[in-house]
Formats: sequence, C-alpha cells, structure tokens
Amino acid sequence: MFDLETKFNEFYKNKVSLFDEDISELRKKKRLNLDRLRDGLKEYNEENETDYKLVDDIEQGSVAMRTVIQLDENEYDIDVAIVFDKDNIPESTQKVKTIIEDALQRKCTQFKAAPEAKTNAVRLDYASGYHIDFAIYRRMENQLGEFEFEHCGSEWRERDPRAINKWFNTENDCSDKNIRKVIRLLKAFCKQNSGWLMPGGLILTILVAEKIRVEDRFDKTFYETVKAIKERLDTNKEVCNPTLNGNHSILYKKKDHQKIKNLHTRLEIRLKKLDVLFENDCDEAKAMAAWKEFFGHSFWGEDIQKSAFVQEFSLESKNERLLNLNADVLINNKVKIPLSDYKGKLPKGCKIFFSASPLVKYSHIEWVVNNTGDEAINDTYHKKTGRAVEENTLYRGRHTMTCKVYEGTRLIAQKVIPVNIK
Repeated sequence: MFDLETKFNEFYKNKVSLFDEDISELRKKKRLNLDRLRDGLKEYNEENETDYKLVDDIEQGSVAMRTVIQLDENEYDIDVAIVFDKDNIPESTQKVKTIIEDALQRKCTQFKAAPEAKTNAVRLDYASGYHIDFAIYRRMENQLGEFEFEHCGSEWRERDPRAINKWFNTENDCSDKNIRKVIRLLKAFCKQNSGWLMPGGLILTILVAEKIRVEDRFDKTFYETVKAIKERLDTNKEVCNPTLNGNHSILYKKKDHQKIKNLHTRLEIRLKKLDVLFENDCDEAKAMAAWKEFFGHSFWGEDIQKSAFVQEFSLESKNERLLNLNADVLINNKVKIPLSDYKGKLPKGCKIFFSASPLVKYSHIEWVVNNTGDEAINDTYHKKTGRAVEENTLYRGRHTMTCKVYEGTRLIAQKVIPVNIK
C-alpha cells in the first residue's frame, strides 16, 4: 500500500480532529444548560406541587469519548444523561419527556427553536449549529444495593448511562488509542455529503471497535479497519449494544437499518477507489487522488465536481441583477425569518416562501426544485410557476431552488438559492 502516512496524519490533525478549545466550549454550554434545566424544574415543581429532582448528570456521546470532529456548519452535538430516581418521576415516558421539555422552555428562550422532545432525548438547538440532547434515565436499587438504570425512549429500556463510556475507554486503550482516531476519520467519510443518510456516532463506534486492525502505519490501520467493516456488513448488518448480555439491537427504526445499508454501499464503492494504492506504479499524485475520491475533501486536491458546480452556479446567477428574490422560512409554524439570516441547516417540517420581482418585462416565472440525498429519491426534481411559491423542508440534504424568468421562450434572468436541510 502506497505510503501517504505523513499527509494522512496532517489531514487527521488539521481537518478532522476537533480542537481542544472547541471541546471546552461545548462543555461550557453543557454546564450552562444543566443549570437552566435545574432552575426550570424548580419553577415547574412550584407551579405543579411536584418534587422532581435530578440526582445525577453524565456526559455521553462523542464529546465524552472525544470522537467529535470538525464540521463545516459547526453542527456539534453534546449528549448528556440526566438521571432521576424511579419513584420520583412518572411511569409514562412521554410524560417524563414533556416535563423536561417544559422545564427547559421556561429558561431557554433565546434559541432558534424551542426545546423539543424527540424519541430518545429532549433537544436544545443553538442558532450557531450546536445542539444539546438531554437523554433521560431513571435508576433503582437492586438487592445488592447497586443502581440499575433504564433509558427513556419510546419505552423504558435497560441501559447504563456510564457503560458505553467505560466500554469505549477500555477498547480504545487496548488498541493503543487507534479506535478513537479511526472513528473520527470514518465520521469524516460519512459527513462529506449532507444528503447521505448515514449511521450516527454510536453505531460507527461499535463497528470500529469490533473490527479495528492496528497496523504499523495510521493510513494502513484506517484502510484495513474500514475494509473489515465493509466485509462484515456483507453478511451481517445488525448492530448490538456491546455492554448488554444477549443480542440487544440498537437499530430501533427502519431508517436505522437503511443507514447501515447506505454505509455498506458507500464503503463498497469508495474502497474500490483505493485499489490504486496497491499498484506498482502508484505515486503520490495517484495516492492523493485516490484518497480525494474516498473522503471527498479539498485537502487532497482540487474538487473538480465542486469547481464545475461553482461555474454552473455563477452562470445561472449572472443576470440576478435583473431579479429581486425573497425567501422567508417559517420555523415551527411560529417564527418567520429571512432564509439568508438562518444559520446552519434548516430542520425538517419548515415552510419556505419564495417570491420574485423581475426588474424587466417578462411573460412568466418558473421555479425549479432540485433535491438530493437518500430521502429525496422519489422527488429529486419538480417545477412550479408564478411570482410566489411555497415549499416544505421534507428531505435531508443539499438542495436548490432556481428561479427562472422568461420573456416568451427566452430566459432573461435566473437565480439559484441553496437550501440545506438536516
């Protein structure tokens, strides 16, 4: 395999691994919002004559395991387990999430969207792209005087909030810290296209830990590990919690299984691009091009496809001075703001209102929607007409809305608006 370890390490250090100051900022936000949650619960208790109390909080996920990576849109996430005594909260998982949602909404009022209860956590979104997920747990003592834990999802499920962290640290130490490094790079691979529907960090972590192959060079370690993951997925696409006895799948939804299939397909395709690394006439230029095709990152060289897109975008927008175009987004059916003022990716379930005011004589206006990504497979392209149109944010990915102004059959002005949906 052609030796490009020096470049590989440079890519990992400067383009993938998140800097310490950024991790410190994430943890600062975690502490601040835990204080807000406690204050909100206190206020909720006073109004409802209840006595709900947090008995513990535990950092989880990529921040705890230090596998968080750099993202262009600053969409970093913080996972926090908040723990209650079992006899101190309702039995209904929906009721518990509603209480936490209510408590956060009381104290988190300056955010781009109100705190919202999801299936497995209550989410708090920052306008800058950060989000915090509060995963709710309950604990109870067993006959040995030890605590047992259950996670609040669609139902209560056995899960120790510290178990994954302990398991990961042990596995990572045994691999001479290589598991953490490979996970970060595999995440970078999965994040190269926002339209891809790919597995989350926990699934990738389990797969890497299961198939880690430590070699004498980091580039070889990464290659051999992802190759082993691909081969494993050839015949087995199930992923189970490594901290529980028995086969406890963490693929709870149909979408989770689709994400695994997508990972397998894309690894299969992109690994073939690396075959050149094993050819006798491989040189640095060929090796750089191969890793470019694998990671899709400009670090490895000029992005031809991106350059072509920029040229096309500029061509399509060259007559935009003849066209005034407005785009406003409605968030949660409550807040309406200019799309250009919205930071980060739009959530699903929003409405976008587009309107055009041509500055020249025209006969008709056409709007062309181009959707990308796995979720838009049955709706990749459609058209509408009129001075104003409405669209919904239905599909994750990078999309565009193109406004075309015609006089008869002649195109006289057009403009492209990018729409990124998470």
